[in-house]
Amino acid sequence: MEEKVWSPTDLLQLSGGYWSACALHAGVKLDVFTPLADRPLTAHGLAEVLKSDARGVAMLLNALAALGLLEKSGDNYADTPFAAEFLCRTSPRYLGHIILHHHHLMEGWAHLDEVVKSGGPIRKRVSHDIGEDERESFEMGMFNLAMQVAPRIVPQINLSGRRRLLDLGGGPGTYAIHFCMQNPDLTAVVYDLPTTRPFAEQTIDRFGLTGRIAFEDGDFIAKGIKGTFDVAWLSHILHGEGPEGCAVILEKAVAALEPGGMILVQEFILNDSFDGPPFPALFSLNMLIGTPAGRAYSEGELFNMLAAAGVGDLKRLPLELPNGAGIIAGTV
Repeated sequence: MEEKVWSPTDLLQLSGGYWSACALHAGVKLDVFTPLADRPLTAHGLAEVLKSDARGVAMLLNALAALGLLEKSGDNYADTPFAAEFLCRTSPRYLGHIILHHHHLMEGWAHLDEVVKSGGPIRKRVSHDIGEDERESFEMGMFNLAMQVAPRIVPQINLSGRRRLLDLGGGPGTYAIHFCMQNPDLTAVVYDLPTTRPFAEQTIDRFGLTGRIAFEDGDFIAKGIKGTFDVAWLSHILHGEGPEGCAVILEKAVAALEPGGMILVQEFILNDSFDGPPFPALFSLNMLIGTPAGRAYSEGELFNMLAAAGVGDLKRLPLELPNGAGIIAGTV
């Protein structure tokens, strides 16, 4: 990895980077961008819409304009085309849910030093123990992210001849939806916790796939997986567990596959020296804050865990994905 040449300015920008993040989070939380996608407004006019203080709104709007997310003309503010596409709540490409999920994570990150010192989580586990507002942000945030990436991934994976897909820990079912749209003969089961069912069923119905994609709720780590499949998709679930938990998940996923079945694992993958890429390394800290044993894994670790579960013909698919994500495929 190429060594970065640091300056004091770089260091201070890194240290204060949360200011920009907090301005964005406030804009999304207050839903600043939706009314400004329809028509330009003054700070006073938007403050009336938001039922907020005009001075505070003006300062936030100026900051968001300085960040390049709003356009200012005279006293009027409007969304940039980018903000209208990704930050307006009525846009089909809205990313506000995942931004709010990031907002909910910030309190835990502020105590990272305590977590490192104790070695244990300080935050409730987002997939199990959070309230409804945070759960919606998490589930729909995962949908936001998957909707960005799935159209790039799914056409590159050949599932011809395969009939039944297991989307393990699939949340709202976004990948199952895209795999089924790409493969007309495919049916799928999204397997996740009961709290995920409303989000999954609404999302599946929105795409008109209720007849082809079912939702099965249950703790697949504790109880196992019902049914048999010829392909299993595990997207970003191993990082929530330590190596022992990963071994259990992979054992149960493999047991649910017919002979010759394919397993596909997507994760934020560290290099084998664990010091990059940056996002998986930072994401591992996010797991330290929020889970008892979870972390990001290296490519070598994932290969070894899959091989130990009885998976052969292992390979990393040649896909360029954001944030250090990668997909490892194999057969049983």
